[in-house]
Amino acid sequence: MAEARVAIMGGSGLYTMEGLSAIREVTPETPYGPPSDSIVLGTLEGVPVAFLPRHGRGHRISPTQLPVRANIYALKLLGVERVISISAVGSLKEEIRPLDLVIPDQLIDRTRQRASTFFEDGVVAHVAFADPFCPDLSTALATAAIRTGATVHKGGTYVVMEGPAFSTRAESNLYRSWGASVIGMTALPEAKLAREAEMCYATLACATDYDCWHTSEESVSVEIVVANLVRNVVTSKEIVRQVVPLLARERTCSCASALKNTIITARDAIPREARKRLALLIGKELEQTTAS
Repeated sequence: MAEARVAIMGGSGLYTMEGLSAIREVTPETPYGPPSDSIVLGTLEGVPVAFLPRHGRGHRISPTQLPVRANIYALKLLGVERVISISAVGSLKEEIRPLDLVIPDQLIDRTRQRASTFFEDGVVAHVAFADPFCPDLSTALATAAIRTGATVHKGGTYVVMEGPAFSTRAESNLYRSWGASVIGMTALPEAKLAREAEMCYATLACATDYDCWHTSEESVSVEIVVANLVRNVVTSKEIVRQVVPLLARERTCSCASALKNTIITARDAIPREARKRLALLIGKELEQTTAS
């Protein structure tokens, strides 16, 4: 039986989730080591949920060092089907003001040092990633955000940079020339791994600043980010409380079958160790192949 079907991945500033009842903490063992922190299980608005502070309580883990594979695998072990990511971002558009919220629908990957797939060491799968965010979960998130009275921008491109330093002015202006909307450090490889794990994934991107391109605004700094984070966190928690009851029990999106016909490796060539490591993810697909 699933411990939780919905997970909240807390970003910068969001390390706890009030309103949970029947709370207990677990730290699942995964082939990729422990997750960022213990996972808090509880009930929110009558729905069993899991909460994981992405950077660990106390913000101990940098974006590059996040154990993302362990995080997603651990949530999968708990039965999670939908992941709501809360992420602090910088705005790359004039109309997206600090404290505005964005529900992005596209990603640009500018990371360089992160493991971004479960499929390696003897097994290869190519999942579709043209639309990296679940449209159904994104729509529900936007609906909940609008209900809170927040300024919400539905759609937009999120540039994922390596970090932990912020952008140069040249980089910031380059991303603007690409038409990107916001910039952050954590949506990838989370979104890719969630897709490989057949989970729905959507991001609530909370704008804290104008990055460093804006000539009439102070360049991004930790002080500015932290000050706006505090205000965004309050809004984010209310949105999460609003969205959880909106989610239908059954999923009708394609995320739930994202691995179908994607494993290109010959079944008899998949090493025993890889089968064991990925059984949670590919067991169903391998069984269906064998049956056919």
